[in-house]
Amino acid sequence: MTTATATAPPCVAHLVSHSTARLQHSRAALLLHLNAAFRTKKTTKNNLSSRNTSSTIAAALPFELSPPPIDHDFLDSVTAEGAKVSEEGIIETFENDDEALDAFDNGVVVMDLSHFGRIRASGDDRIQFLHNQTTANFECLSEGQGCETVFVTPTARTIDIAYAWIMKKAVLLMVSPETCGNITEMLNKYIFFADKVEIQDITKQTCLFALSGPKSSEVMANLNLGDLVGQPYGTNRHYNVNGMPITVGVGNIISEEGFSLLTSPAAADSVWKTLLSQGAIPLGSNAWEKLRITQGRPAPGKELTNDFNVLEAGLWNSISLNKGCYKGQETISRLITYDGVKQRLWGIHLSAPAEPGSPITVNGKKVGKLTSYTTGRKECDHFALGYIKRKAASEGDTVIVGEKIIGTVVNVPFLSRQSPPPVKNSGPRLN
Repeated sequence: MTTATATAPPCVAHLVSHSTARLQHSRAALLLHLNAAFRTKKTTKNNLSSRNTSSTIAAALPFELSPPPIDHDFLDSVTAEGAKVSEEGIIETFENDDEALDAFDNGVVVMDLSHFGRIRASGDDRIQFLHNQTTANFECLSEGQGCETVFVTPTARTIDIAYAWIMKKAVLLMVSPETCGNITEMLNKYIFFADKVEIQDITKQTCLFALSGPKSSEVMANLNLGDLVGQPYGTNRHYNVNGMPITVGVGNIISEEGFSLLTSPAAADSVWKTLLSQGAIPLGSNAWEKLRITQGRPAPGKELTNDFNVLEAGLWNSISLNKGCYKGQETISRLITYDGVKQRLWGIHLSAPAEPGSPITVNGKKVGKLTSYTTGRKECDHFALGYIKRKAASEGDTVIVGEKIIGTVVNVPFLSRQSPPPVKNSGPRLN
């Protein structure tokens, strides 16, 4: 995964704003206000096609996204096809978890992440504001680029990871469902009177899908979106589906081998069915949680709490080490300068099921804590995440979880992609 300062080509689409009056009467008001008015272009049914860049923005025609018929509601459609949907509107399973997990490794899966939070930051000062409030270097990014960044407390305790897209007139932040409300409230709290910044929670006005797996690039190419294949993580561009706007970004919340698709509720069902027609296997939230743990992505309330700081969580790629003052910087700088990171997050293969919160011990001494647990695809497979003191164990070592569960410390894909700074040489060794 690239660092927060990676570069990417500028966005290929020109966008225009709607008037305030029109926005108030549109089903997709906030999405359209999210820099999402596009020129019309004839498209083939169920085919995503890129919009040509135009220098005549004034000629752009806004789409009027009407509410879909009630029988075309996305969640109603997937429920009719056998999906199990919770009362909160989260697709829990398509009763195909093993098939979907296999497709993540060997094919392509599509996940509905619409319950994850989407926060829109707009206004002339939005870049500087987010630069000061999070760990990434937003000031070095341009339209059409993106990054991962982290919201932390003043003492560098981790609140959540955010996947950010830089757009023409706004920055879109994708965060965990548990933290969206608190982050929105926190950001609004830090807006001063003279700041030209507006923060909006647009979760309910948009839908978010994630495409993952080694064949996801093939799907994108088949849908005439191959120009995004091979672009840096976070690169985002605007297209249309059946005459309605959609934004596609490189990478997603769980993997850099994939893409994210942001659309309006009116277009969601059409986009979803298009992806399925290209061979994508649907994956529900139950299988998603297995992936999160086995891939090693930290989650709020589990790995991301007041008990652990951002460096212990291993989120190095989301941290700029050379930008100016930002929340948590003093603590982060001190931890790096004085090698103050005392523990780190690991994956752990277990001999039996274990409860999160269980102590991790070595030679009878507590050295850490289990934070997440999941079963594997086989009943005998058990996997977990946990924090372990740096000097107590490393990859390949054996630990005890709880009373007598044997664990083997392993690296995990998400954390292995992180790039900590090289250890400084303290000087020549004396023989």
